[in-house]
Amino acid sequence: MAAKSSLDLDSDTRAIVGVREFDAPRDLVFAAFTDPKNLAHWWGPNGFRTTTLSFDMRPGGVWRFVMHGPDGRDYQNRITYEEVVPPERIVYRHGGGDDVEPVQFRQSITFEDLGGRTRIVWRGDFPSAAERTRVIKEYGADTGLVQTMTRLADYVAAQR
Repeated sequence: MAAKSSLDLDSDTRAIVGVREFDAPRDLVFAAFTDPKNLAHWWGPNGFRTTTLSFDMRPGGVWRFVMHGPDGRDYQNRITYEEVVPPERIVYRHGGGDDVEPVQFRQSITFEDLGGRTRIVWRGDFPSAAERTRVIKEYGADTGLVQTMTRLADYVAAQR
């Protein structure tokens, strides 16, 4: 059975770090990140839907998407990929313009092979501790990450 998500907000005041283990091989967990059709099933906190506008998963490539909140609000997002190393690591920058949510951070996701199981470490680094605090307070980024990892676990389990 997959372990529950864990969240670390204490070891670095500028970071949100989530960890989760999956009862699925690393290639399958990584693949959930590589196609907007997959992402539409699990990306975002509970109650959110995601619509992809463009998707180019390579260093320098951009993923433009809208997260549709359960309250009816749309959240414009832009991710610019810095590093994509299948099936080991994805690094990207979130935000970066007036046309997207005012949240900027660098995200790294590592995929550790546990012999048929996978552990991901999902680390968001913010420009300052104050900015991390703001994003947690205004957007619920800490709870949202845990919910997103749970949705990913459910999606991956259904794909097995």
